[in-house]
Amino acid sequence: MANIKSAKKRIVVNSKRADRNKAIKSGVKTAIKKVYAVIETGDKEAAKTELAAATKTIQMASGKGVYHKNNAARKVSHISKAVNQMA
Repeated sequence: MANIKSAKKRIVVNSKRADRNKAIKSGVKTAIKKVYAVIETGDKEAAKTELAAATKTIQMASGKGVYHKNNAARKVSHISKAVNQMA
């Protein structure tokens, strides 16, 4: 356990940020899973709606620094490609 006040604060702050980042990443994964689930059903309009929601979630995560901008762009690209390739 840390003895210095600033080190104790770092432990608390890092823990809070890790929890926040974990929650945001979980939300992104859920949004992506929803897009793929709708793609399986074959409903193109619903897929586009879910794609828009997932894109917003990913971009917000990127804006908060949870994901690097290129990582976020890659995620958006993958799900966009999947939606666009629907029959």
